[in-house]
Amino acid sequence: MTVIDQEASWVPEADEAEDTEDMPLSTRLSIADTLTLGNAICGFMAVYFTTTGVLIPHLTGNEDGGMARHSAATAVILMLLASVFDLFDGLVARKLRSSAMGAELDNLSDLISFGLAPAYFVVVWGMVADDAHQRVSAVAAVVVLLAVVLRLARFSCVQLRDGIFQGMPSPFGALTVVSIVLLELPFVPTLLAIVGVAWLMVSRVEYPKPRGRLAVAMLSWIVLSMGLLAAWAFDAPGGELLLQTGCALQVVLGAVIPLFATARRVNTFRDNRREARATQLP
Repeated sequence: MTVIDQEASWVPEADEAEDTEDMPLSTRLSIADTLTLGNAICGFMAVYFTTTGVLIPHLTGNEDGGMARHSAATAVILMLLASVFDLFDGLVARKLRSSAMGAELDNLSDLISFGLAPAYFVVVWGMVADDAHQRVSAVAAVVVLLAVVLRLARFSCVQLRDGIFQGMPSPFGALTVVSIVLLELPFVPTLLAIVGVAWLMVSRVEYPKPRGRLAVAMLSWIVLSMGLLAAWAFDAPGGELLLQTGCALQVVLGAVIPLFATARRVNTFRDNRREARATQLP
């Protein structure tokens, strides 16, 4: 073998070394990424239980009130569990290493659990409820889904000051939409409330991020909501009343937080104007 042949035989190894150096950051799943995937699984299973336990029995004429109630409660519990995964994956990512895929995985999982799952829940409600209109409810579901898509896209592009979200967070919005449906109000008020939540998700209203005591309070509320849903699913004494109360509180929180946020912004604006006028005085 000549010297030239020996040099040529080493060229592929050099290319492999360059390819290795040009590889992106590690794409191995971290602990936070695993929690994020749990979020996605919960969202998909929520769609599954809504289909097999509520929609299919309705279409086939084999409706069982207890089975439908149990399946609907299971679907909502899975959405709540998805919000728990969403809460903890951020906390874990801040404490431990997160992979380069973390942000993308989080957005995709949120789209399934807090966009597709609640929108599908609205569609099925429009098909099985006595006073609902299927096509109109489908439009409302599309509005919810697009609101979550736009919100997640904006979250990836817009930089905000630390500690706040712009617009209602998608987990909170999804749970509020589902709570509105479970309240079993007349069709028109339910439809308007769902569209209102979708608007809040794409609005500029500021919401605090769940950290510290607020994260503990949010987790406690989620656990309590799971208990209320379980009591309703197994037809416990007073379970339906407890569920209606919990859903009403969720909707009230969704309406009150924007009012407090708006009032705080107005007060801050007035204080700034007063300070500016005071500095201009001789």
